[in-house]
Amino acid sequence: MTQDSTGPTAPAPLAQRLESDPETVERDLIKLVLTVVELLRQLMERTALHRADQGDLTEHQEERVGMTLMILHDRMSELCERYGFTMDDLNLDLGPLGSLLPQSSP
Repeated sequence: MTQDSTGPTAPAPLAQRLESDPETVERDLIKLVLTVVELLRQLMERTALHRADQGDLTEHQEERVGMTLMILHDRMSELCERYGFTMDDLNLDLGPLGSLLPQSSP
């Protein structure tokens, strides 16, 4: 809600608060979807590593999971390239919490 010298006024229109741009909505949506998929890929990778370290996976399962994660990483890289993103572009800044994804290695 905004306020002027006479008191409170109506809230700003939603479009002004979101600063949406109809020209970039498709690209922004693709970026969001890729970000969510990358987050899930990294979580799956960490879970697989943890399970392998604990001895919960057979050698065959480790090989399958490793191959699947490598293929998914390659596909993510291809999609980022197709839409003009880098993997770093997918990392959301969460303010005081830091970034959503771990920082990539240089």
